[in-house]
Amino acid sequence: MKKIDLRNIRFRKVTIDQIDDRLLLINLYATQAGTFIIGLIWLLFQRRNPLLLFEWPAGSSFLLWGAGLAALVLLVDYLVSMFVPEEVGDDGGVNERLFKKRPVWHIVLLSLIVAVCEETLFRGAVQHNIGPYWTSILFAAIHVRYLRHWIPTGLVFSISYALGWIYIHTGTLWAPIAAHFIIDTVMGLIIRFRRKT
Repeated sequence: MKKIDLRNIRFRKVTIDQIDDRLLLINLYATQAGTFIIGLIWLLFQRRNPLLLFEWPAGSSFLLWGAGLAALVLLVDYLVSMFVPEEVGDDGGVNERLFKKRPVWHIVLLSLIVAVCEETLFRGAVQHNIGPYWTSILFAAIHVRYLRHWIPTGLVFSISYALGWIYIHTGTLWAPIAAHFIIDTVMGLIIRFRRKT
């Protein structure tokens, strides 16, 4: 049997332009599936019932919290985009590739999947152990494409902390899921329909 020499394994950097649309979507869906599975496993290690985490709340006030936070985030993002050069918020073209030519129904679907999967792991499981502050640091770190600039990193951290806060305040995971979903959907639609000047 031939041995594999680990010293001869080479990794090469791949840019977003070198990945076709199909591979980009496979990567996104696989990453989100992994995120969701890790979240469920983490919940089971905490001896918590995942079904209770997704229990639909009695009232609808959680939707107001989610929509309110989303509106605030979108307003701040708009203000930042007016005063900060575009290259400071550059994510390497990932969001542009994900949303620019995507049909509206697919943008909504992607936003829903990302919101449910990431909130399950970060607010539902991780925050239970380490609180909203450290969870937000971890959340910002996994959004590695923003780490080149401090403004988007700070925004991702702040949004994550706010998502954790409304989760604590409302007592339901559906509030941060709603906020995350609205933010991603609106931002995706803006990218989809934005005209280049």
